[in-house]
Amino acid sequence: MHLIRVGGIAINQTPLDWNGNRDRILAALATAKQRAISIVCLPELCISGYGCEDAFQSPGVQETAWQVLEEIVPQTAGLIVAMGLPVRFESSLYDAAALVVDGRLAGLVAKQHLAGEGIHYEPRWFRPWPKGRCAQLVIAGQSVPIGDLRFDCGGVRIGFEICEDAWVADRPGASLAGRGIDIILNPSASHFAFAKDEIRQRFVLEGSRAFGVGYVYTNLLGNEAGRAIYDGGVMIAAAGKLVAAGRRFAFADQICTSAVIDLDTIRLAQSRLSLQPIAAEESRDRVAVAFAPPRLLPQLEIEGGEGRDAWESGSRLKEEEFTRTVALGLFDSMRKSRARGFVVSASGGADSSAVACLIAIAVQLAAKEMPIAKVAERLGVPLQEAVSGREPDQGTAQRQLIHSVLTCVYQSTVNSGDTTRRAASGLAEAIGATFHEFDVDAIVRRYEEIVSQALGRPLSWQQDDVAMQNIQARVRAPGAWMLANILGALLVSTSNRSEAAVGYATMDGDTSGGIAPIAGIDKAYLQHWLRWLETVGPEGIGSVPALAAVNVQAPTAELRPRSECQTDESDLMPYDVLNAAERCAIRDKQMPLEVWRRLSVDFPQHAPQQLALWTERFFTLWCRNQWKRERYAPSFHLDDENLDPKTWCRFPILSGGFARELTELCIAAGTVANNRTP
Repeated sequence: MHLIRVGGIAINQTPLDWNGNRDRILAALATAKQRAISIVCLPELCISGYGCEDAFQSPGVQETAWQVLEEIVPQTAGLIVAMGLPVRFESSLYDAAALVVDGRLAGLVAKQHLAGEGIHYEPRWFRPWPKGRCAQLVIAGQSVPIGDLRFDCGGVRIGFEICEDAWVADRPGASLAGRGIDIILNPSASHFAFAKDEIRQRFVLEGSRAFGVGYVYTNLLGNEAGRAIYDGGVMIAAAGKLVAAGRRFAFADQICTSAVIDLDTIRLAQSRLSLQPIAAEESRDRVAVAFAPPRLLPQLEIEGGEGRDAWESGSRLKEEEFTRTVALGLFDSMRKSRARGFVVSASGGADSSAVACLIAIAVQLAAKEMPIAKVAERLGVPLQEAVSGREPDQGTAQRQLIHSVLTCVYQSTVNSGDTTRRAASGLAEAIGATFHEFDVDAIVRRYEEIVSQALGRPLSWQQDDVAMQNIQARVRAPGAWMLANILGALLVSTSNRSEAAVGYATMDGDTSGGIAPIAGIDKAYLQHWLRWLETVGPEGIGSVPALAAVNVQAPTAELRPRSECQTDESDLMPYDVLNAAERCAIRDKQMPLEVWRRLSVDFPQHAPQQLALWTERFFTLWCRNQWKRERYAPSFHLDDENLDPKTWCRFPILSGGFARELTELCIAAGTVANNRTP
């Protein structure tokens, strides 16, 4: 047996935080040494941060990244370490992984396939490295191999696939297997999306099986740059078997996962594969480096590392992933922006209640990983001083911290009801938030008087419905902003994706805020999640029974007189129909007639003519409200149905509004919708 311990360390980095990123990498290397790991894989672009955007193009950024690499290299004694940084070679910039061996830079491998779809814009900054090309980079007075390289480190043969390289059909791993590689390292920056972890596991397992290698996959961790959340999730496989899978959504700066693999077993598996060996003249890609990894004693079984949490194997994976993704995203948003908390304009409805719960859960999840004093330190919030010389217990201190970082404010008008008021105050009490109530009706009335005098006529619901609704929402924004400014807190926008799709939100009103954590999730799922949270809740945290007062309500903006019994679905359409129309029209790029036909099949309980009216309403509102989506606060990317035009779904602000297509729909459905004649 030839045993060697390998490891992947997911790190929570920040773009352009040079000293912080360096120190977290050094802490990761110290962890690797403590655990006797010989080969360490760190995430893609972990030196600079993955989300540097156009700053990657700055020569100063490229130079600083190299300087930080040089500061790290001496600390790698006794280790083989892979870490990522941007590297300029000739006239192009490359996404590269540096392999550092025992205190010496051995070479750089450049990414061959760039992610350029959806949330990714890598081709904007980087060039793909040509397969098979090897060269020498002269930088800082030294010549370093760069390109499609393989490394022989004291008889341990190492190659690379960098993130997207493993997602394509022409994987570099196939070529590496024919060149006698033992271990493939995959430093990645793969953002979270629902069900994506299963896909990663498949390519790790298939890569290790098909190529007959050990495979170490490492990801970033946390909310790195503002929108994308990284779950960590290190995976290690050997010859087609998953031998270690690390925890996801950790609140610590790093999470280390390691395993012992047997190189003899890997080489035996590779010898049984039908691979085209490398020709002698092609051996220029080989970089030999002296290294003497410690020989481990034979063990009865291969170690599996730290393992996944219990919730990973439960029946409510999506609910758990949603909770932990958004909670971690909010936690990092607060600490990285150096805010001192959050302010939520609490309406007593589903959206604001979900956001408030997620903020409280973020503190609770962090407190399960570390002492509450450490959580407060990471957030930069002082804990309440001890009373009578006694420190508060963990539960009391946790509630005090939530009270410090989460402020909810209910802002009523004459159209607000006791049901929502009680729901908002009851939930705030249950989760430990600070709660305020403002009566803003007099401010609304004063604005109406001013405008009425200017127009020379009284305002009425019959003539000025939308304006009179919107002024109530807009009047609430200044008070919430003022609280956030005084507290040094982030104001949280509570809009969801269903509202964003049709513009069912008041700009500079309920859309106000510096972050929109649930703008990437639809209202129907949010309601489902709130019912789950009321009765079950995340593993280790539990339920929030106070949500019963929220979940019993029909969603309503509460902006019209109470006698009208306003609800969101009466203003728009049933949320399940709206979400289905959105998926067909925006995700699947179907035209109005095709969307209507699909809805007619999926919703036979509704008349075809009614579905045609709703289809037209959706497309009309979608086109009319692109300008609102352009102005939404940054949202978290949760799946491939995001509507954020800055990261996923682009659409013109000005367009023809599907006029021709909607006319075809009206003719087919036999309707006259929105004053449109067939």
